[in-house]
Amino acid sequence: MKQESIIDQTVTFVKQTLADAEGGHDWFHIYRVWKSAKQLAISEEVDLFVVELGALLHDIADSKFHNGDEEVGPRIAREFLSSLSVDEATIQHVVEIINNISFKGGKEAQKFRSLELDVVQDADRMDAIGAIGIARTFNYGGHKNRAIYDPAIPPNLNMTKEEYKNSDAPTVNHFYEKLLLLKDRMNTKAGIAMAEKRHAFMMAYLDQFYLEWEGK
Repeated sequence: MKQESIIDQTVTFVKQTLADAEGGHDWFHIYRVWKSAKQLAISEEVDLFVVELGALLHDIADSKFHNGDEEVGPRIAREFLSSLSVDEATIQHVVEIINNISFKGGKEAQKFRSLELDVVQDADRMDAIGAIGIARTFNYGGHKNRAIYDPAIPPNLNMTKEEYKNSDAPTVNHFYEKLLLLKDRMNTKAGIAMAEKRHAFMMAYLDQFYLEWEGK
């Protein structure tokens, strides 16, 4: 089967699978990451087929929505790609991308590296910052019925992986516990440049947020 056909079938599969997903982790999140990954890949010497599949399948079953089970996504991706007779090396690479793409909080070390993962990870992190990142953060906070902000509950920058996964802190804390950290965790030159602009937007937003919180 030609790579173009595999990509087309993957798009269809992801759209169907995420039809009822939470708004910040739906098909449109995948679409943005896919488009950003292809853009970032232009300036990197990568296997574009792996990049596209990794971007399209990276959130096929986010552990946040599967009781913290981090094995569901990789398993679904492997089964789907195997059904299309994708070669084992490509499947394994995509599975490693899914296993290692996420920001896990705390001091959790990434266990796999590749240029393809670097590109997809940057694209995914790009969708977590800037205007879209702000929208997604508050959308998820509402989905989990979290407070918007509580001055009495400061951000926790020393959480373990498990504490990060189980946190129910106010949504604004998430800016400090994740979003504002991503600028310095980008992998590609293009990703670093794009992240600088989105980071600055978030900082300006928070400045305005705190003014309005005090009625100014």
